Amino acid sequence: MSQKPSIPKGTRDFGPGEVARRNYIMETIRKQFEVFGFQPIETPSMENYETLMGKYGEEGDRLIFKILNSGEFLKKVPAETYVQQDAQALTPLISDKALRYDLTVPFARYVVMHQHEIDFPFKRYQIQPVWRADRPQRGRFREFYQCDADVVGTSGLVQELEFIQLYDRVFSNLGLKGVTIKLNHRMVLSGIAEVIGAGDRLTDFTVALDKLDKIGRIKVEAEMRQKGISHEAIRRAAPLFEIEGGPREQIAALREMLSGSATGLQGVSELEALLSETESLGLLATSCVLDVTLARGLNYYTGAIFEVSAPEGVDMGSIGGGGRYDDLTGIFGLKDVSGAGISFGLDRIYLVLEQLGLFPDALDQSLEVFCLNFGGAPSRAALKLVMQLRSLGIRADLYPNDAKIAKQFRHADRSKAPVVVLIGDEELENGNFTVKDMRSGSQHTYALKDWKTFAESL
Repeated sequence: MSQKPSIPKGTRDFGPGEVARRNYIMETIRKQFEVFGFQPIETPSMENYETLMGKYGEEGDRLIFKILNSGEFLKKVPAETYVQQDAQALTPLISDKALRYDLTVPFARYVVMHQHEIDFPFKRYQIQPVWRADRPQRGRFREFYQCDADVVGTSGLVQELEFIQLYDRVFSNLGLKGVTIKLNHRMVLSGIAEVIGAGDRLTDFTVALDKLDKIGRIKVEAEMRQKGISHEAIRRAAPLFEIEGGPREQIAALREMLSGSATGLQGVSELEALLSETESLGLLATSCVLDVTLARGLNYYTGAIFEVSAPEGVDMGSIGGGGRYDDLTGIFGLKDVSGAGISFGLDRIYLVLEQLGLFPDALDQSLEVFCLNFGGAPSRAALKLVMQLRSLGIRADLYPNDAKIAKQFRHADRSKAPVVVLIGDEELENGNFTVKDMRSGSQHTYALKDWKTFAESL
């Protein structure tokens, strides 16, 4: 007996209805990307091992899927390395490629490789899958799509404001109200690490802090201690967890806490200016708030950072995020190219829209017209009608054989076709066809030569 097939954990099959909903989200996002002047690119699913490794911090590196070299790759491994069973030492010897972890680092690589072919500032969007060896759970998958928009070759707050507006327009067009865009600044976090005496542990500090919403303050502080951040530094960081009030109160508290850090105060000033400017954007579906504990654990962020939360009452992690990176291309040799970018989490947005019942009903309708098959000459007439309707872009289909009419009607129901066309011997003899409205049950008759009139009624 053959074994029942399966798929890897954290991956999914998508049926026609799910694909239709995913395409609806992607097309909504793609349209706004293009309205905002972003151009599409695509990069390979796999990148060279050295392109990805070391760009996401220690935790990110562990989540990168490595691809084994082809052939007898183990023969090239020195015996002493193999015996030591040291994964870090062994992996580069048996793998020179990896699946991309995100779209941002491949974009930086693309910019460096194609710098003489593109005009700066360069605005690109990318909608492609990424892979992470994470523990699968609701809203977290090992294979998922990211929808990214980035711009390189420009600095200042204008781009950050445009990204906030882009988020707002996409969620407004999806009918998703009450979305929250959380804002913070990496220079603020750098300043905090500096004043608490953990400036040399910035990455460890931000990676731990980034988990605050997931594991809570006690476990975050425990992780900081485990990473070597002193008890005294953690004690000095306590005011960060206790800042309350609106943006003005939080900004004032940050200025006081960071009075001894020029870097931190610069970040506070930029953050204050960004929050001030957002008030004039006329946002429709989103609101911006300051979150002083927002960290975005990825190493390459240097300026303002974003994280997008679903409406209140929806149990879901972030559905988007991003920020400014002042020298991401520098890791590939192209210095002093500032950039910023955001990402939409397609899979999580899907789950939110599904939970709130926000998908249009029309997405369940795979056909607009379904023709019954009575066999013989009526079948050929029905096929001709189907081809005529398709020439106008109407989604029409004919049942493939003259099965029992009840069976054909059940198939029409499953396709959600709003109208069913009947061309039997009698209709063909009279030169017409009958149209049954599946919603109301009413019927209308059209002459075969008046098929365009029928098409216009749809």
